[in-house]
Order: sequence, then structure tokens, then C-alpha cells
Amino acid sequence: MGRIIFHIDCNSFFASCEEAYDPSLKGKPVVVAGDPKERRGIVLAANYLARQLGIYTTMPLWEAKKKCPSLIVRKPNFSLYRAISQQVFERLQRVSPLLERASIDEGYLDVTEMASVHPLILAEHIQRDLLETVQIPISIGIAPNKFLAKMASEMKKPLGITVLRKRDVPNVLWPLTVETMHGVGEKTAKKLNAMGIATIGDLAKANEIALQQTLGIYGSRLKEWANGIDHRPVNPEEGEKRKSIGNSITLPYDVTEQRVLLDILRQLAESVGRRMKQKRVVSATVQLTIRYHDFQTITRSKTWDNPFQEAEEIFRYAAYLLKKHW
Repeated sequence: MGRIIFHIDCNSFFASCEEAYDPSLKGKPVVVAGDPKERRGIVLAANYLARQLGIYTTMPLWEAKKKCPSLIVRKPNFSLYRAISQQVFERLQRVSPLLERASIDEGYLDVTEMASVHPLILAEHIQRDLLETVQIPISIGIAPNKFLAKMASEMKKPLGITVLRKRDVPNVLWPLTVETMHGVGEKTAKKLNAMGIATIGDLAKANEIALQQTLGIYGSRLKEWANGIDHRPVNPEEGEKRKSIGNSITLPYDVTEQRVLLDILRQLAESVGRRMKQKRVVSATVQLTIRYHDFQTITRSKTWDNPFQEAEEIFRYAAYLLKKHW
């Protein structure tokens, strides 16, 4: 018997949370976006009614409003989103203890041991329960492994339930472009395209040594996934691992004075240090990210010998990175 894995994906999560909090928004085009006066006027999430009008995530808010003058805009409310996410995962935990959080709005559920219930009936029950109790619509991908479940959940939104078997891979996945494949980002897609790999089918049949030379060990993993092979277990502890703690700020105008930027870095370091102490964690790496007015983003990081937690040390290392790459 193979495994039965569900990938649970909350549909347009931030916008759905706003509708759950304020039911009067239902049936209206809604986006979550930052304050344009503070240069954060980018659409972070759009409900499906807004998407039908051509509005999408990362679109400038002014452009979205031009497409839909009656558009309802909500500022991000991350405390609300975290609270609703917690409710969603608590209800999923009742279905199976083998639950792995992948992000605030998606996760994997291993329901192999629930063989007495047909997977489709179980998926319909989960979908209906979350819609009725938390007012959050979800799509569910059902497959024998995590990769295929993730790909399946993307195929029908909102409120979709899709089954993807390994035998379906050649007909369903192989014709798709590599850009649509889970695990393939923009940079990886460009590298694959440069190798003459345009579709998932091309990747499935590609030379593994050539893939490793270009992408390292990750190239072998992508080839396995393209062939519908994924041995990763659903690991409840995996989602609880904290990979990083960070803080950022968008400035209301361009700043070029190093002194001002160092003051801002100190504020950010104090916030990060405080959160590290709350989480009782340390780090040996500091990463500094700068985004310019045209959204070009540059990241620099360095790992030091000894782990740290104090805000002053975090600031000192961040300031070092800023000055070194000035």
C-alpha cells in the first residue's frame, strides 16, 4: 500500500482572512496591500473576484485601482492571519497527527492510516469543516507523495480537490513548463532553459550528470520529482524548525546617507535581538537585504565563529555588511 498525502492550501489566504473577519466583504473585490503613502502600495493578496478583474499579487496598488475603481483595500493584519492559521492547523491536527506546516497557509497531512475512509470523502469533509468553522476556503491535492500532492493542489482553485497519481505524471505534468513546477524558481528555470529543458517532461528525461553539474545535488532531486518520485516523509517537526528571524522596514523616501541607514539598522537589530531572546535561539549568521525603488533586491550575509543573540552584536555585524558592500 502506498502513502496517501494531502496538500492543504488555503485559497488567497490573507484576503480570505479579511473576509472571515468582516463578512460584509464577501462578494466584493478585495485586496490586501500596504499603504501607498509609505511606498508599500503593492498587492499582497487578492481574492478571486479581484483576480477575475486582472488583479494579481505584486501588482502596484494604483494599477489595481485603475482596473477596478470599486476595489476594497485592506492593510495587512498579520496578527489576524496568524490567529486564523493557528485555528486551521488545530482543526487539521484532529484529522491526523502527521501534519507538517509548510507555511502560514499550507501544509501536508499524511492520512495513510485512515484507510477506512475514502480519501475523497475525507478531503470533502476537511474542506467543508474549514469553510463552515473558520470561513477559510481551501484546495486539497491528494497524491502518494508530497511533491505530487503540492502540484495537485495548484490545479483547481478555489475550493478544488484534485487527485494526482504517479501514473498520471506523463500525461498531466510532463507537458507543463518547468516554471510551473514546485521547487523551480525563476533562476533555476533560466538555468534549465539554457540546458534546453523547457518542460517537466524534458526534465524527467534529462541527463542527471549534466543536471548535477549545473544545479548540484538539487538537480537530481528535481529529476526525481519530475518523474513523480519523492521519498520525503510528512514530518510534524519540520514545520516547527525556525530557519531565521528577521525584521524589515520600507522607508517613505530614498535614503543614501550611511549615518541614517545605520540608525535604522540599529532599530531593526534591537527588534531581532528581542525576538531571538523570546524564542530562546542564537545565530552565527547575519543577512542584510536592501531593496531599491525599482524593486531590485540585493542580499549579503556572513557567518561568524561564535553564535550571538544580543542586539548590539547583531547591529555591529549588520553595520559591517553595509559598510563592506557600500
